[in-house]
Amino acid sequence: MRIWTIPLLLIATGLSLALQAQEPHFGVSLNLGFPTGDFRSKTYPATGPGTVTQTEGYDVGFGGQFTISFPVDQKVAIRMNLGGLVTDGTNTAAGFDRINLRHQLYSVGGELQVFPGTGSAYRHEGTYLLGGVSADFERFDRSFGTPNLDFTDSTRKSRLGGTLGIGHSFGYDTFGHFTLEGAFHKTLSGNHTNAGDPPSTDFAKLSLGWVF
Repeated sequence: MRIWTIPLLLIATGLSLALQAQEPHFGVSLNLGFPTGDFRSKTYPATGPGTVTQTEGYDVGFGGQFTISFPVDQKVAIRMNLGGLVTDGTNTAAGFDRINLRHQLYSVGGELQVFPGTGSAYRHEGTYLLGGVSADFERFDRSFGTPNLDFTDSTRKSRLGGTLGIGHSFGYDTFGHFTLEGAFHKTLSGNHTNAGDPPSTDFAKLSLGWVF
């Protein structure tokens, strides 16, 4: 099964439910991505004579996302998500020039939002839990020396990702309202490093946005 099949099925389900749903809520947000695990730092041991240990890692990333939330119940909504994140990093090894790294992630996904307690999916108000999957289209760039403006080597990878998180909508009126969201993204496929795949693109995400 191709990696985009599951997210597209969720999107198709969401669009069909939208025909019976209340008025959708559109949202935009700015995101910070905080790499974790091997995406934050990974050490590659020397593989033989003439090779050295390499340390590779990425810093905090910046990006944004566009969402459409379709309420299908007082407490439940289906959310479509289109987003991107850019993260810079380095690869260092004793006796060698630094290698500059850049990772670009573009994702299309579907998520389930649940508004417990006094929250309302119809008004997109209160605290909500979210979880879903996405088709992640990634590009890994490498350049040598400084400045790191000319990336001369690129690798592209398409993988399946998963997201779990919690958010809160502050207030509600005809002009929309602010949202604060924290989530964790994990790569679910194509992450077998022993087979030559890149490490999982795992990161914590903090989003500040506007929903209307």
